[in-house]
Amino acid sequence: MFLTRLLSGIVLMAITIGCVCFGSVPLLLFVAFASFVGVFELLRAYKLHKSMPGMAVYLLTAVYEGCLFYYLGNPLQVYHYIVMPLVVVLLLLLMAEYVIAYPKYRIEQIGFSFLSFVYVPVFLSMIYLVRAVNDGFYAVWLIFIAAWGSDTCAYCVGKLIGKHKIPSKLSPNKTIEGCVGGIAGAALIGFIYGMFVKDQMSAFAYPQVTFAIMGGIGSLIAQIGDLAASAVKRNFELKDYGTLIPGHGGIMDRFDSILFTAPVVFLLCLLGTM
Repeated sequence: MFLTRLLSGIVLMAITIGCVCFGSVPLLLFVAFASFVGVFELLRAYKLHKSMPGMAVYLLTAVYEGCLFYYLGNPLQVYHYIVMPLVVVLLLLLMAEYVIAYPKYRIEQIGFSFLSFVYVPVFLSMIYLVRAVNDGFYAVWLIFIAAWGSDTCAYCVGKLIGKHKIPSKLSPNKTIEGCVGGIAGAALIGFIYGMFVKDQMSAFAYPQVTFAIMGGIGSLIAQIGDLAASAVKRNFELKDYGTLIPGHGGIMDRFDSILFTAPVVFLLCLLGTM
């Protein structure tokens, strides 16, 4: 089991790094594939993956990914002009299905379907959008530093000196010391990374300081994202969202914190380059 988890993790890491490095179409295809699988896993948790609300989410996900392809040369236009209209259209479509099919669907099912679109395709696409901003080739790695780097630091610090449990029933093994260690560790990694790439960057005035702040904030959000995904699984009594990644579960299991760090890093990039 450990070997399977290790090997699948290495393969996933290699694919992710390769797609991020190439950017453009390879990264967009990776994000689109992960988005569709993630939406399916999330909707299946609520048994909506074969429902009319589920079909609406699939449709709008396809339209959204298509818009990203259409604006391949300037994907930031999707963020400025496409995201909000699609969110409005999806909500209207879901409410229409709710009214027409009443009482087949409950309002919480409609709400969960709407959440699935924002939570997975929109949030996950921020990896691609960060890659497209000025100095995005360097900034995009902060998404993974804040998520996976933070997780490693939090685990190590928690194991070494963790004593005080976090005030949440979602993860009884997590400690306050581990959470703080994750934030500090991600900030330190961000600072060191910024020191190495500062001479190649022009959009950020002080990359090492900016990246340290982004790493720390991203780590805090990543830990919330991890617990949020666990909360959803607890609600539906699931061990894993899927089995796509041997030893890790599904896309939602492996990218739960990434889904939160990607939009945060994107927004911080916009602020940092203003």
